[in-house]
Amino acid sequence: MDDYAGARIEQWYRAYSNDVYRFLVYYTGRKDTDDLVQETFIRALKAHRQSEIVNPRTWLFSIARNVAIDEQRKKKLRNWLPDLFLQHLVSSDKTPEESLELGENKRMLYDAINQLKRSYRDVLILRGIKGLTSKETAEVLGWSESKVHTTLHRAMKAVLNRSNPSVTEEMTNAITR
Repeated sequence: MDDYAGARIEQWYRAYSNDVYRFLVYYTGRKDTDDLVQETFIRALKAHRQSEIVNPRTWLFSIARNVAIDEQRKKKLRNWLPDLFLQHLVSSDKTPEESLELGENKRMLYDAINQLKRSYRDVLILRGIKGLTSKETAEVLGWSESKVHTTLHRAMKAVLNRSNPSVTEEMTNAITR
């Protein structure tokens, strides 16, 4: 690693850390994603090469997505540990403050998104909520643009079929803003 790579990552951190944070909040359904944001930029620093990265925002979203997936795998592994003491150390429950902070409709939207299969959740968050273009979303996910369009449509349909009208309104607001 050189000073140039560190300076670029620092610049990208200033420009995109809030976007990465919000992406991870939607992706994981939790507000305590600061560690995941930090891990995203650490991995970016380790992976950065002298070659030019065309779109750092999509590159960082790709890394953040992988960090969240890795965290989910670790969480599942912790739940399988036979030691009851270790199982009680990790809590996936939200604190009372977080529960109150999230409006009821937003909480139901997070729950509806998190119940979707991974491909639906990925495209819905990146394309629909984070506002990436189809091309950028395809780049992050390694898909074609037509697959992004099709999967987004199916994901929206799946959420709308599971949701009550207030969640449907919240989702529409999130996607159209």
